[in-house]
Amino acid sequence: MPIDPTLPYDDDNIFARILRGEIPCQKVYEDDWAFAFEDINPQAKVHTLVIPKGRYVSWDDFSARASDAEIVGFVRAVGEVARRKGLVEPGYRLLANIGAHAGQEVPHLHVHIFGGEPLGPMIWKR
Repeated sequence: MPIDPTLPYDDDNIFARILRGEIPCQKVYEDDWAFAFEDINPQAKVHTLVIPKGRYVSWDDFSARASDAEIVGFVRAVGEVARRKGLVEPGYRLLANIGAHAGQEVPHLHVHIFGGEPLGPMIWKR
């Protein structure tokens, strides 16, 4: 169910539980600022999620409250994961769903990295 990104952070969301080690995942990358893991329901040949380690509901929340170091660290982590996956030369897509209209389902900022195959049009055309 889509979430309201203006609500307070929920410490029991699935990504918070993954960060605490309560739920297993296939870890791809971790540093002081970010954690990346494989999506359990991949929508492309490569489908990796990158999340900040801080308590941020959405991109809006993150961009307004995160420190400069957190922002830089998170953006660099996204790039590092794409490089490690070998996606730079063939290309890849980044997606961050924010709020109900975009279909955000987990109240923790996350970026999807899609690649490994041609991805087709960016959005559905009417």
